[in-house]
Amino acid sequence: MKLQAHYYRQFDADYSLDVPAEGYGGWGTAEIEIAPERTALVVMHAWDTGTPERYPGWWRAVEYMPRAQAILREVMPPLLEAVRACGLRLFHVVGGGDYYRRLPGHAFARSLAGPAPAHPECMEADESLRRLQAFRAAHVFVGAHNEDDVSRGFRALDFAAEARPVGDEPIAENGHELFALCRHFGVNHLVYAGFAINWCLLLSPGGMHEMAARGVMCSALRQAVTAVENKETARYELCKEIALWRVALAFGFVFDVDEFIRALRIGTAIG
Repeated sequence: MKLQAHYYRQFDADYSLDVPAEGYGGWGTAEIEIAPERTALVVMHAWDTGTPERYPGWWRAVEYMPRAQAILREVMPPLLEAVRACGLRLFHVVGGGDYYRRLPGHAFARSLAGPAPAHPECMEADESLRRLQAFRAAHVFVGAHNEDDVSRGFRALDFAAEARPVGDEPIAENGHELFALCRHFGVNHLVYAGFAINWCLLLSPGGMHEMAARGVMCSALRQAVTAVENKETARYELCKEIALWRVALAFGFVFDVDEFIRALRIGTAIG
């Protein structure tokens, strides 16, 4: 399957310039060929996060929720329809609750993966560490006045309606299960959509860092992701831009959703 891919040329620095990195080639676009039978779309942490009226503290702490909801309404339905229609593999990566554990797709992934490896040994927190953690919780994220709403939101966590698995679509809650799915179906290239590109999609269980360490190429769909932004970056979504650069530099490619859908629709059905 041929499609346009965005890549980043991180060479050559030009030391005749005031800023040598400005000599880099930067973003480029090329037609590449991917093997659809070796590729899967991953929808990660596409949660129903309620409304600002229901969880005001959660929405105060997580400012990307309106952008995520717009993506769920406008981008996910045609994307998932095209993926399902052509037979491309579709994996769901979950976390944050138990809303998925009774679904057949998760039972399938667990049966393939077997027991999860033991967690690394952790440092036991003493009083000094607990004080530092408490300071960060109050002053960095999420803020003491928001904690109750965030906890209530996670207790009621569920798939967003637009991204709910259909039938027995596989569901993984960690990299151990996601790799088992990849190995079972012969997938070596994961294309990620979901929230957030610079946080969960990179570093949460089943994210790009974990899967790349297992030899899987990881790419992203620009219009199907958003990022955790801060006061200084949110207006121009600069953290999203940096995260997409990081994906292109360290993990795989960046694709446009419309181009991805077009390539799926003109290709033959995938067995």
